[in-house]
Amino acid sequence: MLYKFAKAVVYTIFKFLFRIKIIGKKNVPKEGPVIICSNHISNYDPPVVGITCPRDIHFMAKEELFEKKGIGFLLRNLQAFPVKRGMRDRNALRNGLGLLEDGGTLGLFPEGTRSKDGQLKKGLAGAGFFAMRSNATVIPCAIIGTYERFKPLKVIYGPPIEFETLKEDKPSAQEVTDEIMENIQSLIDENKK
Repeated sequence: MLYKFAKAVVYTIFKFLFRIKIIGKKNVPKEGPVIICSNHISNYDPPVVGITCPRDIHFMAKEELFEKKGIGFLLRNLQAFPVKRGMRDRNALRNGLGLLEDGGTLGLFPEGTRSKDGQLKKGLAGAGFFAMRSNATVIPCAIIGTYERFKPLKVIYGPPIEFETLKEDKPSAQEVTDEIMENIQSLIDENKK
């Protein structure tokens, strides 16, 4: 209930402030498990992906945020779940896989942290892990803009990533993540103008 209300309110505010243009929303499947993988340039990225995606998204958020009373309560009620950064967090991995098994949508920022210069950084193996361990459709997403007031901000959802050829080579989770990152970079390059 809070999620739908917050999504409507934030959408109205952000659409006005950042002149958000959504491209490729039809690439996100209406049903079945989906992983949305986006670049990460600002603290505003999770709400922006959350309000522009046609599906309700569950994000992982760093565990420290859940320890703050107000923010922790809000995050839990906005379908986020904690992850310990810098280590293999089995609980977070189990939560993410369980969500995908139930046909949900998992939102990931494979870089693991915001890019200070806006350039796409190397992704962490976690995104590849979820892609290989689930039957989820992986959708690359690119956020292009500076989050300056009244300046346009683009959110592009690319076509599903095809892993069939890659899977034949039995890739590592990192190699799958690298493929995801290449798809995100392509979206950025194609839509910069």
